[in-house]
Amino acid sequence: MIKNFEPRLYQQTILATAAEKNTLVVLPTGMGKTNIFLMLSAQRLKQYPNSKVLFIGPTKPLIDQYMEVFKEHFVIDAGDMAVFTGMVSPEKRGELWKKSRIVFSTPQGLENDIISRRINLEEVCLLGIDEAHRAVGDYSYVFVAKQFMKLSRFPRIIALTASPGSDMEKIQEVCRNLFIEDIEVRTDDDPDVKPYVQEMQVDWVNVELPRIFIDIQKLLLLFLRERYDKLKKSGVLRRNDLKFVSKSDLLQLQAELRSRALQGEKDFVIWNSISTLAEVMKIYHALELLESQGILALHKYFEKLAAESRTSKTKAIRSIMSDSNFKSAMIKASILHEEKVEHPKLIELQDIVDGEVQKNENVKIMVFNQYRDNALDITEKLNSIKNTKARIFVGQQKKGDTGLSQKEQKQMLDDFRNGLFNVLVATSIGEEGLDIPKVDLVIFYEPIPSAIRSIQRRGRTGRQDKGRVIILMTKGTRDEAYKWVAHHKEKKMYRNLADIRKKLNLSLNGRKDFESQSAEKTSETKIFADYREKGSGVIKELAESGAVIVLEKLEHADYVVSSRCGIEIKTVGDFVDSVIDGRLLQQIKNLKNNFERPVVVIEGQQDIYSVRNVHHNSILGMMATIAVSYGIPIVQTRNFKETSAFLHIIARREQEETSKDFSLHADRKPASLKEQQEYVVSSLPSIGLSLAKPLLKHFKTVKKVVNASEKELQEVEKIGPLKAKQIKDVVDGEYEE
Repeated sequence: MIKNFEPRLYQQTILATAAEKNTLVVLPTGMGKTNIFLMLSAQRLKQYPNSKVLFIGPTKPLIDQYMEVFKEHFVIDAGDMAVFTGMVSPEKRGELWKKSRIVFSTPQGLENDIISRRINLEEVCLLGIDEAHRAVGDYSYVFVAKQFMKLSRFPRIIALTASPGSDMEKIQEVCRNLFIEDIEVRTDDDPDVKPYVQEMQVDWVNVELPRIFIDIQKLLLLFLRERYDKLKKSGVLRRNDLKFVSKSDLLQLQAELRSRALQGEKDFVIWNSISTLAEVMKIYHALELLESQGILALHKYFEKLAAESRTSKTKAIRSIMSDSNFKSAMIKASILHEEKVEHPKLIELQDIVDGEVQKNENVKIMVFNQYRDNALDITEKLNSIKNTKARIFVGQQKKGDTGLSQKEQKQMLDDFRNGLFNVLVATSIGEEGLDIPKVDLVIFYEPIPSAIRSIQRRGRTGRQDKGRVIILMTKGTRDEAYKWVAHHKEKKMYRNLADIRKKLNLSLNGRKDFESQSAEKTSETKIFADYREKGSGVIKELAESGAVIVLEKLEHADYVVSSRCGIEIKTVGDFVDSVIDGRLLQQIKNLKNNFERPVVVIEGQQDIYSVRNVHHNSILGMMATIAVSYGIPIVQTRNFKETSAFLHIIARREQEETSKDFSLHADRKPASLKEQQEYVVSSLPSIGLSLAKPLLKHFKTVKKVVNASEKELQEVEKIGPLKAKQIKDVVDGEYEE
């Protein structure tokens, strides 16, 4: 099934493992991960000829790239392969799925197809996952892999990445989430890979921070020192040497304090410290821009803070803008911006690019920069160099920013490949998941404290010929710290992978437990969900618990679990917001008017009386109105998992009493005469579709059902005195406006 391709020894070795076990493949960029998936696809389709192969990747350009490889090397009709993205309608995806053997998809839309059962994972014998390090938290990969392992008759997963990260817990989480049973790791130094690795020269170019920059640096450090002392005095920050307080330390501290606050702890010190930390994070960012990027980026950031202060009532912003050290730093930055003072890195970068281009106009150079604003400035400066044509490569447009659609990104890479320009200036979008053409030189404008991103940036060069990397670093700044952080994280990553591989026999038992649980037959419960809820954790949990989810446009509830029960779900924050803006009362009226048994769920652990500046009597008053005036029960859940479990229990109970075969009166009209008759009768109180059928079977026509007496109605099984009276009350009662 494979043509025009000769596998390398290490690819064959990895294939042997992947054919037997769910495998995480860690290979340097450019070492042919795609070809391993190609060979495994051929092996699985030969073994299970009536099955399908599914490949998921984070972006459309990436999955397009995989499809191109398959077109070139796989013996299969083009019509047997399909690409699924958000640009393809759900109906079209359903059609393509039926006739395709190999499907390449982004994971987000695929989630909805799985939830709505538009595609059948039972038919899939291989799931390929690229950039597998993303399989953490609630990223779509996690849900897709779990559903695949649960539903597939012949499950096998191959997960691919150049770098799964250095954090042991994160690597273990990726392995758990993707049901990994073995890991195949290769580095540039492994004997079976080494013959194919191109030599790579890495040079560090150091620059000094100018005296005028240091003046601003000192002012920002004074600001931070005062806030650190404040946090230390309050007992929140316990480090003695504040010089080594890192950004990750601050983020972790911020998360801890927010967690305590959300759990209802009303200590003034906590709220004050959260505000102080917000100030610290903003100035920490300003310091990073000054040291690693330059005056333009810093000046734009200061302007943004000033604009926020004019409209925001946030205490942190007001405190920053009133600080004398900050004011002085802002004035100095403004003066330097007017004088067009450049960071020495930018000067050094222009010299490097100029030298390379003058030696060879056809050279291909890639420059990485973290910040979009600075990348624009770099592109502009490089275009002023003779024979240099630079273009900026960024992600899709954000509010008020420059951006490229995925189609434009693909076109730009084609133009770069074809030599229409010679310098590609990229933000993080260029680090991962794209087939960047042959690059002679990669330049890091700044070191980054991430093993994953460092490896991926370097991997843009040295694919076919000798590669070169230059990393610009400002001495005595966080640039220097980030250099060593990335270095140690990379070393740690390979150590951790080796350790995990030894322990993987533990995860084999975990997989068996999962498979035995998945094999248990569960009675399917039908739940209608508003299509706007499709990205919520509630829907994913419901799908995992075996519920049949039907995504519809619901007018009067978030979920409908029977012909008589509609459920409105509000997070704590949304509940309070909807009290303030007046939405809630109308939603409650609609819920009451359209469902015999409505329910309101408030989800979250926050203190409902402190999320917004609203008097607690307003919230209590609204709750009293919902519970007493409208007779709607209010249930509080801690998180989306609890909400999902609660919905599932209600749905099961309701459908035991009524029927699983219920329809939505407000949302979907029946087509045939039979359906229309069932529809009309099922809308009578407490009837639903399950009792509409026996009523029509007994009385033959809708007219006779409506004209029947209470005694005659009770002749039908399951129609008791109460139901009969409710029907007659509706039929015989006078309509009042």
